[in-house]
Amino acid sequence: MAKALIVYASRTGTTKRIAGVIAEGIRDAGVEVDLVDVKDVANESKLQGYDGYAFGSATYHGEMMQPMKTMLFLAEKAQVEGKIGGAFGAYGWSGEAPERIYDTMKNIFSMDMVGTSLKLKSPGLTPVVLKAAHDYGTEIARRITAKG
Repeated sequence: MAKALIVYASRTGTTKRIAGVIAEGIRDAGVEVDLVDVKDVANESKLQGYDGYAFGSATYHGEMMQPMKTMLFLAEKAQVEGKIGGAFGAYGWSGEAPERIYDTMKNIFSMDMVGTSLKLKSPGLTPVVLKAAHDYGTEIARRITAKG
């Protein structure tokens, strides 16, 4: 069975919630998914063996959170080239983190990225916004199964 990994860095819980909704979208589309807090990724072996990945971080002072930056250095060694990828995150006023994660996954890791990054303003996780997160997960799963 196809399998995806979602790794998130959340400051207030909003990005964690978005990650959970993306995971629901992936599961609902028939792909197994592991949802992991970035703090639980100690080495690149924790990132290996998946068909698709979604990495997300809140934007804090115009940057992705430091644990996500550290994890991305591990991901570079995890043999993710050509895998399906997505990037997401919550933001208050600027929202750079998801775009930087997306660009890293696409241009440095050479991953097969879904659409664009998913940037969701916090607060404001309305049903429409949560549907966008669910749909993002569904698209990741669709791309994984199409490639498999």
